[in-house]
Amino acid sequence: MRAHRPDPPSARHDKACIHSEPLPHFVDDYLAYLYEVLPSQASLDGAHQYDDLLEDLNRAAIDGHVHALAGFGRRLHQIDPAALQRTERVEHSIVASNIEARMFELEVVRSWDRNPQIYAEALGTSLASQALFAYAPETERARRVVSKLRQAPRLVQAARDNVKECPGIFLKTGLEVWRGALKFVESDLPRAFSKLDDLHILGELADASTEASQAIHAYIGHLETDLSTRTKASFRLGRENFERKLKLEEGITLSADRLLAIALRELREVQDEFRSVAGRLNGGDPMRAWSETKEQHPEPGHLVRAAQAQVAELAEFLQRQSVVTMPEAEPVVVAPSPEFYRWAFASMWTPGPFESKPSRAYYYLTDADPVWPPERQQEHMRDFNFPTLWNISIHEVYPGHFLHYQHLRQVERYGNRHFSRPPLSLKAGPTTAST
Repeated sequence: MRAHRPDPPSARHDKACIHSEPLPHFVDDYLAYLYEVLPSQASLDGAHQYDDLLEDLNRAAIDGHVHALAGFGRRLHQIDPAALQRTERVEHSIVASNIEARMFELEVVRSWDRNPQIYAEALGTSLASQALFAYAPETERARRVVSKLRQAPRLVQAARDNVKECPGIFLKTGLEVWRGALKFVESDLPRAFSKLDDLHILGELADASTEASQAIHAYIGHLETDLSTRTKASFRLGRENFERKLKLEEGITLSADRLLAIALRELREVQDEFRSVAGRLNGGDPMRAWSETKEQHPEPGHLVRAAQAQVAELAEFLQRQSVVTMPEAEPVVVAPSPEFYRWAFASMWTPGPFESKPSRAYYYLTDADPVWPPERQQEHMRDFNFPTLWNISIHEVYPGHFLHYQHLRQVERYGNRHFSRPPLSLKAGPTTAST
């Protein structure tokens, strides 16, 4: 998935294998390549040299990416793990799995020809990173947004060319995310750069937004009509592919049967514990206790305020109890989810570990939509009952993903560089709790 640019593609992955190549040198080269072909991921990591680009997801670029990854795999294979230090031997294995996982995603899972959502997320996430994180002056970030918007029709065309059939659930979610991306382009971006006083850039931003909006509108129509008749594909990976995916991405080597047995055992233990605790409440009826617990939730429109209080209390608790070191950082902004990300229950958008200066992080929560009927709003908020909301805030902010990223910035090995999940999953930027 090579970034669109006028220069010939980089050939660094085709360089001759060097048996004595140091692993750190290989890692630097590999990550530099990934940032070149995944500019949105680079930006989220805090590497901004490709911020004016969108991913190129046309078929030729995807084939080229597979070829490049195979070349990196051959290079890494020439580095003998036995000659490395103990830590580097572990890292060698991690990098090897990372390369193989990316190839597995592109060649076997093939999300790029099954799921229209990934294209919408690529666009929305790429634009949002420029609007949210003030790593550069507003004028410079606005120019990069203009450049990305100019490339949006190309990204839309790649989605149209690649996705010919898809599972129904992928179509449903894809439509939701594309509609959100459209709202983001038409409403959120103008607000994000409303204080910009450069009339020339504002004019370009308006023109580029119109171009992008027209392309997105047309593709949404295509999804609603043409593609909606071709939704018989299965979303299932199958046992073998599922086990392979877990091994490569998570390092889990257990069989699906073993994982299911563990999950069922844990479920039974949690259910037994719940019955024991709930049995001491409200007359001993566990289902009644659970039902009443779910009714204790923020009212629609008050979710952000409730989460803000939780985040403040969690930070105070960790500091007071000295549970974990709290590196100095900008305060976390708690806010409603952007339109293009309302498919997620909650998400944490944290500046990448390569950012040269502190920048604010954003903890987004998807409140009930005021246009929904009252009963649907209440149903939505029941899943944000206070115990569940505490769990989400702990997971996403303190001591979860946000604090993890602050510690990641302290890691010195390989210049703080780290490995994301395979391309197209887009999990390495914002972390999400899906509905």
